[in-house]
Amino acid sequence: MNKKIRTDLILGSKRFSNYAWSFILMTGGIGFCLTGVGSYFNLNTILFVQFSDINFIPQGIVMLFYGTIAILFSLFLIYSILTDVGGGYNKYDKEKKEIEIFRLGYNKKNKQMLLKYNFRDIKSIKIELKDDINPKREIYLVTKNKNQIPLTRIGEPLLLSDVENQAIELANFLNIPIEGI
Repeated sequence: MNKKIRTDLILGSKRFSNYAWSFILMTGGIGFCLTGVGSYFNLNTILFVQFSDINFIPQGIVMLFYGTIAILFSLFLIYSILTDVGGGYNKYDKEKKEIEIFRLGYNKKNKQMLLKYNFRDIKSIKIELKDDINPKREIYLVTKNKNQIPLTRIGEPLLLSDVENQAIELANFLNIPIEGI
């Protein structure tokens, strides 16, 4: 392992929760759409699912609408998973004295973000912790002109001990201080 180069991989949309939500939304959306279509054609069963006393107006049309919305959200989530939105890496190179931050967007060919910083432009590592309904545990790279670049993944919060260990290791590797909230 090269002691002068450190690479941290960042997990994007390919998380278990996204797979689960896309499956739940797709299944529920198909069920709602089938119910709405079945109520429109006054069918008693579609694919072994029985409908009883559901009028197309208002229940059937509402179920068809919500089913369509659920399917569209599921397709959007599947597309995000396939393109791995938010995935990438953070590369710290002591030889070149350069930090490279790479993230994928929705279109792999045109929507990539690549940021490069020189070590001399970096002021510190910042840890931001919030424990409330929506916990936030993130590590930022703070530049001398006060920009804060997030280094951790967005979404599922990391364990407090993991955030602290990552920040300490990175600060030691880059030889810069850590600042708190």
